[in-house]
Formats: sequence, C-alpha cells, structure tokens
Amino acid sequence: MKQNMGTADKVVRILVAIIITGLYFVNIISGTLAIVLLVLAGIFILTSFMSFCPLYLPFGISTRKKGQ
Repeated sequence: MKQNMGTADKVVRILVAIIITGLYFVNIISGTLAIVLLVLAGIFILTSFMSFCPLYLPFGISTRKKGQ
C-alpha cells in the first residue's frame, strides 16, 4: 500500500471529521444523517493516519509531494 496523501489533505480530513463529531455531540445532526456522517468521519480519520486513500488509486491521484 503506497502512501498517496499529503499533509494538507490529511489535515483537512481530520478537521472535517472533528467538525462532524462536534455537530453530532451538540445535537445539530441526528438520525440516519448523523450515522452516515459519523461513518464518513471514521473513514477520514482512518485514511488520514494510514496516509492512503483507496479512491485515489484507480484515478492515479496523489497529493503527496515527490520528495516525501
């Protein structure tokens, strides 16, 4: 599994996950939407820590700098 995520990409994903989690805990989002968004937030966190996004692979996308 070759890393294909840069630092900026990881930071954005983590921030989005934190915002989604915060919205859930202050009861702004609830129900099915909350469940779907929390699963998405979990995926964002997981892919950020692994520095690998499976959706980038088929398209040949990499936000990682060449020297990293």
